[in-house]
Amino acid sequence: MRTYHCLSLFIWTYMYHTTYAIPFQEKGNSDLPSERIVGLTQDDGKMLHRTKRGWMWNQFFLLEEYTGTDTQYVGKLHTDQDKGDGNLKYILTGDGAGSLFVIDENTGDIHAAKKLDREEKSLYVLRAKAIDRKTGRQVEPESEFIIKIHDINDNEPKFTKDLYTASVPEMSGVGTSVIQVTATDADDANYGNSAKVVYSILQGQPYFSVDPESGIIKTALPDMSRENREQYQVVIQAKDMGGQMGGLSGTTTVNITLTDVNNNPPRFPQSTYQFHSPESVPLGTPLGRIKANDPDVGENAEVEYSIAEGDGADMFDVITDKDTQEGIITVKQNLDFENKMLYTLKVDASNTHPDPRFLHLGPFKDTAVVKISVEDIDEPPVFSKVFYLIEVDEDVKEGSIIGQVTAYDPDAMNNLIKYSVDRHTDMDRIFSIHSENGSIFTLKPLDRESTPWHNITVTATEINNSKQSSHIPVFIRILDINDHAPEFAMYYETYVCENAKSGQLIQTVSVMDKDDPPRGHKFFFEPVPEFPLNPNFTIVDNKDNTAGIMTRKDGYSRNKMSTYLLPILIFDNDYPIQSSTGTLTIRVCACDNQGNMQSCNAEALVLSAGLSTGALIAILLCVIILLVLVVLFAALKRQRKKEPLIISKDDVRDNIVTYNDEGGGEEDTQAFDIGTLRNPEAREDSKLRRDVMPETIFQIRRTVPLWENIDVQDFIHRRLKENDSDPSAPPYDSLATYAYEGNDSIADSLSSLESLTADCNQDYDYLSDWGPRFKKLADMYGGDDSDRD
Repeated sequence: MRTYHCLSLFIWTYMYHTTYAIPFQEKGNSDLPSERIVGLTQDDGKMLHRTKRGWMWNQFFLLEEYTGTDTQYVGKLHTDQDKGDGNLKYILTGDGAGSLFVIDENTGDIHAAKKLDREEKSLYVLRAKAIDRKTGRQVEPESEFIIKIHDINDNEPKFTKDLYTASVPEMSGVGTSVIQVTATDADDANYGNSAKVVYSILQGQPYFSVDPESGIIKTALPDMSRENREQYQVVIQAKDMGGQMGGLSGTTTVNITLTDVNNNPPRFPQSTYQFHSPESVPLGTPLGRIKANDPDVGENAEVEYSIAEGDGADMFDVITDKDTQEGIITVKQNLDFENKMLYTLKVDASNTHPDPRFLHLGPFKDTAVVKISVEDIDEPPVFSKVFYLIEVDEDVKEGSIIGQVTAYDPDAMNNLIKYSVDRHTDMDRIFSIHSENGSIFTLKPLDRESTPWHNITVTATEINNSKQSSHIPVFIRILDINDHAPEFAMYYETYVCENAKSGQLIQTVSVMDKDDPPRGHKFFFEPVPEFPLNPNFTIVDNKDNTAGIMTRKDGYSRNKMSTYLLPILIFDNDYPIQSSTGTLTIRVCACDNQGNMQSCNAEALVLSAGLSTGALIAILLCVIILLVLVVLFAALKRQRKKEPLIISKDDVRDNIVTYNDEGGGEEDTQAFDIGTLRNPEAREDSKLRRDVMPETIFQIRRTVPLWENIDVQDFIHRRLKENDSDPSAPPYDSLATYAYEGNDSIADSLSSLESLTADCNQDYDYLSDWGPRFKKLADMYGGDDSDRD
């Protein structure tokens, strides 16, 4: 402890005399000579002094887990300045001061207030000082000391795991390490043997052992077999105090599994296997399963099967089922009871992953004999081929034999067979077959161009057993015969320019042929024999199944000839040669200087008759004039000339009019079209009068249309004015009812009789100009001796 100026601290320690107690050595004050250090000068000129102490302890010892009724006495603090009059006060600070450790402030005695646990805290650092109660001055500098807790064996060893799991290969040697277990003790390892742990095995002998110091578990027996026993449970104990009596202990359990190694070969449970198979079984059909047992597991138990030898090694095969490790016997080739009835095989079963360490035990495989019996069944007929291909010319005659199919009964009975054609494959019944010998013949003509292939199915059936039948496809190819003539490949719209030059190519034509000759098509082009030399065009064979049309003169005229027909003879080179005539229509068109067509309209067709444009216009005008004359004649024909109203100028009859016809009364609506007055918009010439017939066709004078005026009164006035001023109007009268009633109408009577009493005179001299037919009327009205006199 440090000593300062005028400080002297005395400490008395009283400890229990136990096994763990350490005796204190007391020293009297006289043992510590008083020293005074002089000459230690600081800046302020003060001198430092060191005063001796009566006791100089810096560490106390205390047992853990104290179970007494009184508090544990730790020790005593005392200073030389204490006169026993109670003027000094002792104060304790630091770890646990006031809670774990308490001090008597008058006497300086220190006690432990609670039970202490070394495993929680092994030592405590505290500080003590003494102060004057009256002045509050510290008579001793603060002094630091340690209270150390002495350990007792109060904790048992504990393993890091409650349950351990480990494995070791089977057949391992003695002393093979399996796993290491570890136990820890919370007691002080540096104080006594409380934390010294020793391992021992409580359960698991004689198979395993444990190292007492390291805790490593090892095998104790040689060649332990997994097949005999796979799981082991080992109990390990850890005890402190070095394993002595009175030590505490703990245990753990270790589950140890022996892992498999390939130390067992596969073994067949029986040496011979017997299977049966029908002779008609399909290829790849499984016949049976065999299995070689292997006590190993995992990949060590994987078995591979193979056929070693035997008379049926090429007829059968064996495959391995990876899931069940079984060998499956399958059919590799078609079986035939009549050929062989029994097969004997040798099948090997061997491990796929042998362990070299155990090869000295012997070969890791086994062999079994497999016998397969073939059973006879009634098989269907068998055709000599898988399919048949027949080629026939398309011009073959009906009823001709084109091919033959053959089938036989594979059974020993060799039943008779009949043949037939499946009509679902020959709906048109073009072919048939002889039921006895299988000859195929035709029933109808063949045409390669419409159907180049026929695919039919032929059925062979046993006569004694109709359920036994087989089917075979027959492909019939129709061979081509040159029976079609070549023709143009398309419709050609050919034209020639009016300004074309001689030798100019105007069209290239190609042809097509429905036939398909084996050497390919070859076509030839020639003019028809009737017109070997065409003055306008030339046919040039390009020798590549095309022909070019060339001009033979300069210039063509649409007025003279607008269209040319060029027949071309086309023939092929196959046998028999077929030919046809194709006609090419060539139009004459107007073109520009570069030869581009501008127009090929219908005008050329009209002008081809030899008529010029002027003549065509004249013809059209004549047709129009004729139509106008016919319309005029029909209009004039409606007016008929009436007899003179007065026979002689001496025969004057007041209000007597002779009409020479009998009307239909009020129901006669044909004498005058009353609809004209009712509909002012109707045309005035829509209908003609049919009650009179004029004798002379007068000159037609077109009047102003009146249907535009909707005023009926104005319409009547205009009609009256026109009739009064029209010299060509006939003078005969007719009762005309206009169905108009107006107030104070200015229209006078239209009768010519009433005109005799008119106040004004009218000039009728123009009647003399109408010819001899109107001479009498002119004499009556035009002369001075007229009736008006």
